[in-house]
Amino acid sequence: MALEQAQILQALSAVTDPDLHKDIVKLGFVKDVTIDGGRVAFTIELTTPACPVKEQLKEQARAVVMQIPGVSAVEITMTAQVRAAVSPDLNKAPVPGVKNVIAVGAGKGGVGKTTVAVNLALALARTGSRVGMIDGDIYGPNVPIMLGLESQLGTDGGKIVPAEKYDLQVVSMGFLATGDAPVIWRGPMLHSVIRQFFHEVRWNNLDYLVIDLPPGTGDVMLSLSQTVFVAGAIVVTTPQQVSLADTRRAIAMYQKLNIPILGLVENMSHFVCPSCRHESNIFGSGGGETLAGQAGVPFLGRIPISESLRIGGDTGVPILLSDPASAAAQAFVAAAEQAASQISIQSFRKTPLIPLRQVN
Repeated sequence: MALEQAQILQALSAVTDPDLHKDIVKLGFVKDVTIDGGRVAFTIELTTPACPVKEQLKEQARAVVMQIPGVSAVEITMTAQVRAAVSPDLNKAPVPGVKNVIAVGAGKGGVGKTTVAVNLALALARTGSRVGMIDGDIYGPNVPIMLGLESQLGTDGGKIVPAEKYDLQVVSMGFLATGDAPVIWRGPMLHSVIRQFFHEVRWNNLDYLVIDLPPGTGDVMLSLSQTVFVAGAIVVTTPQQVSLADTRRAIAMYQKLNIPILGLVENMSHFVCPSCRHESNIFGSGGGETLAGQAGVPFLGRIPISESLRIGGDTGVPILLSDPASAAAQAFVAAAEQAASQISIQSFRKTPLIPLRQVN
């Protein structure tokens, strides 16, 4: 008996996306089913190239189809089409050329927020996503240093053309400030430049636009929430109590601004001696994961302290590129995959991502 497409789809309906809790046929992931004798081919189109369970879904799909009598071979093509998170606020227009805005923030300075933002953006880009970065830390714009970028912004038909490096489209106040001159601006000026970075830049078909925020809970975050719909925020902390206290305040700020939290990253979580491999918890242990549990937000992982991580930021070759096999780089990749999954969940639910519990 000849194989039929209905048999293939019925078998694939047994494969469930663990995040969306529906089978891949109902989700519309299965496309272009072809049958040639006993050979079956089809495409699975996921919601993000950074899907952490991509290989798992592929192997499950192969296994269930191979169980169909008469099937001799299965060829699966994995692709992805990132969906835009849907804003419940119709007054916030989407950013032209951008599907999802991701804010990376911290309750205090010195926790490595920019390092995390840069490497998360690179991790998303490495999967095949189209990614841009806004250096929203107006007073301390360090993204160009960490990416080794010295080029100035261009213009095209009245729009700002972002600089490009490592497959990232980037704008930063660092391109506009002169030498070591400080930026001394009041709130209205900050609001104006943040608005320009979103609406007067020619962003080119981005899946994710990562904005590196200044530390704390000040004007830039308020301007961001008023200017665009933010798909979600990633909060960076260290394990020490001083950082965790400020992180609680940052989480509370996102609650008040109705910005979903994609997850919390614990940076500088521990140090592994390169000589004896002894692990030292310099800033404490487990604080970030405990806080994430208390707040009811995903814990995206721990980033260890390492010399190569520091060197990568200083030389403009981030660790995700200079040492992709390192523990820190792998932790960044895992965190980026989980954050992308959270955005996918939101895009399907069309409701706020996670009902946050109040953090005391």
